[in-house]
Amino acid sequence: MKQASTPKSAPIWVDGWYQFASPIESPNFGPRPPGCKPELIVVHAISLPPGSYGGKEVEQLFTNQLDWEQHPYFETIRDMTVSAHFYIRRQGELQQFVSAENRAWHAGVSSYRGRSNCNDYSIGIELEGAEGGPFEDAQYETLAALCAAILERYRLADLAGHEHVAPGRKTDPGVGFDWQRLQNSLGLVQKQLPEGVGR
Repeated sequence: MKQASTPKSAPIWVDGWYQFASPIESPNFGPRPPGCKPELIVVHAISLPPGSYGGKEVEQLFTNQLDWEQHPYFETIRDMTVSAHFYIRRQGELQQFVSAENRAWHAGVSSYRGRSNCNDYSIGIELEGAEGGPFEDAQYETLAALCAAILERYRLADLAGHEHVAPGRKTDPGVGFDWQRLQNSLGLVQKQLPEGVGR
């Protein structure tokens, strides 16, 4: 991952903003409920239109600037107001749209291990990719570095995919995502991952 040059004395996090990410502020966020802190990382996959990489459409979606008439698929998501905390491009570039201290709108109707409203207590990370498709080495490298920083900062307990917090409604990141690779990179124990993934 190519990280921005930051003085050694500079903090890695400032008000929930990660200093190795390019900040692009989204208006689609809100405060977390009182006393609620991040406890879960949710990994997603997104591309707009599906399977198309390298454009600014995801960035435009998260900042309410997407031209709905630009592509027929966009009509199916017209007027969506969504966001994620982080977005990792195919070459490993990292963007941040919402402070980790705030509630991004990434999980929708969701629950994990009996607890509903995952947006309240999670950090959402979108990978540029197709649901079920493969991801790039650069993305795994950036994801591992980001997750390590989040785990250290927020002492999170769990990681899951969108498919695990919204089963039957969402299927991302899907079978092409290598949970064991992420687990090995971070030194996670099995109980920190969804049942049936990792080792």
